[in-house]
Amino acid sequence: MRILRKSLAVLAILALILVVAGCAKPAPKETYIPLISKGFQHQFWQAVKQGAEKAAVDFKVKITFEGPETEAMVDKQMDMLSAALAKKPAAIGFAALDSKAAIPLLQKAKDAKIPVIGFDSGVDSDIPLTTCATDNIAAAGYAAQMMAKLIGDSGEVAVIVHDQTSRTGIDRRDGFVKEMQKHPNIKVVDIQYGGGDQLKSTDLAKSIIQAHPKLKGFFGANEGSIIGVLNGVKEMKKVGKIVVIGYDAGKQQKDAVRSGEEAGAISQDPVGIGYKTVEAAVKALKGETLPKTTDTGFKWYDKTNIDAPEMQPLLYD
Repeated sequence: MRILRKSLAVLAILALILVVAGCAKPAPKETYIPLISKGFQHQFWQAVKQGAEKAAVDFKVKITFEGPETEAMVDKQMDMLSAALAKKPAAIGFAALDSKAAIPLLQKAKDAKIPVIGFDSGVDSDIPLTTCATDNIAAAGYAAQMMAKLIGDSGEVAVIVHDQTSRTGIDRRDGFVKEMQKHPNIKVVDIQYGGGDQLKSTDLAKSIIQAHPKLKGFFGANEGSIIGVLNGVKEMKKVGKIVVIGYDAGKQQKDAVRSGEEAGAISQDPVGIGYKTVEAAVKALKGETLPKTTDTGFKWYDKTNIDAPEMQPLLYD
């Protein structure tokens, strides 16, 4: 009899557990937002990743952040984008290496009602609900203004850009060149594309200097490009003879600005770009309307302000 009572008690407890379990709500599905960047090797992208990770904590979402080994690997970036979409994320962030190549995949995302947020470099489409980026035309135009001032508003200048397919490459090239067209005594004698690779950009810089011995100014349009310019100027023994202006703010560039090898540079806000990308994705998932572009700002830095407190969040190691 005692055994029967124990058995009945156990069965009652089990029944109660099953009832409670049946009433319990399933755990909420994790909000997953992958970010596909243009690269992973530059300090700039590591800073973007830091900003995205901070936003993920603040907004309680899960993110991943990946990009190809170099900024010339458009096909690999397309594979990464395709793989990310196959996981059926809640939303996706994308920085395009090619402003047109990704459009068919992004259309698939739109058809699947996956919000697309552009960052750093947009696409030639209205599929992204917003693009979180620097106004690269304005920023490169300001770099050209500073170049004109520093070379006495006359002479030959050259440009190395990371590519002519991404929105950032196109806008930085055009922003610089269009501003220089306002200075009739300055001639842009060469524009080359180094794929954001510092070794290739070094070789290009040396070739340009050899071809144009009177060169007075050199602009590098991203981190890999400007490091190549700095290396080329040094190897050609032209330090102090060519005014060098850059874009972005990794350690090698900051050292060059402090030493005087580089006159100054445009700094974006990479941490802010990463943070605002995740923030925009969360807002899109809530049904909020977003502006077509989210301007993340830029600053000029040189010897006079590189150590100022207000610049430190924009200068990354």
